[in-house]
Amino acid sequence: MTMRPALDLRVYLVTDRNCLRDKTLEEALEEALAAGVTLVQYRDKDTSGGDMYRRALRLKEICRKHGVPLLVNDRLDVALAVGADGVHLGQSDLPVAEARRLAGPDFIIGATAHNVEEARRAEAEGADYLGCGAVFASGTKHDTVPLGLDGLAAISRAVEIPLVGIGGVTAETYPDVLATGADGAAVVNGILGQEDITAAVKAFLACAKEKGTV
Repeated sequence: MTMRPALDLRVYLVTDRNCLRDKTLEEALEEALAAGVTLVQYRDKDTSGGDMYRRALRLKEICRKHGVPLLVNDRLDVALAVGADGVHLGQSDLPVAEARRLAGPDFIIGATAHNVEEARRAEAEGADYLGCGAVFASGTKHDTVPLGLDGLAAISRAVEIPLVGIGGVTAETYPDVLATGADGAAVVNGILGQEDITAAVKAFLACAKEKGTV
């Protein structure tokens, strides 16, 4: 039986092909992983299941080479089909409890939480970690009301499982996110949208090291 990989949330990369500059997603992911990204979520809202499956297979191979887990956003079927390490579920996706029943105990399941109530429910249903946000206004999410640092801190106090802040987090604001009790940040544009992906990842890692996050 495949054992669950270690869950290191310090620099959690969430993909978005719309953020890319002059690289393919595969090239950008390779650079980000080489620089030290600790967890990857493949998110692709605008593609078919078949194309998502094929790209997820390619991304999995890159992640495997670097020893970093790959999660798939929303689509438990795709995650299971490609042999990903886990799935991240939003509030409108399959319930965490049902995903856990289908995927088993060694499959990583993350859940989105916008408030304390959603966070506690996801924890009770068996989520391994929470993605909480949007912490700040985000260029990739235009329909969310920012949770803010106070909201993130409230969720951190309310649950026992690890959590990350997501939404508009930059290397400059990352220390403030960690100060709420979060275990890391899920980052999209703050890494993939930067001209120097390596430097961006290393800036996040330096912040995590300074704060003593492991």
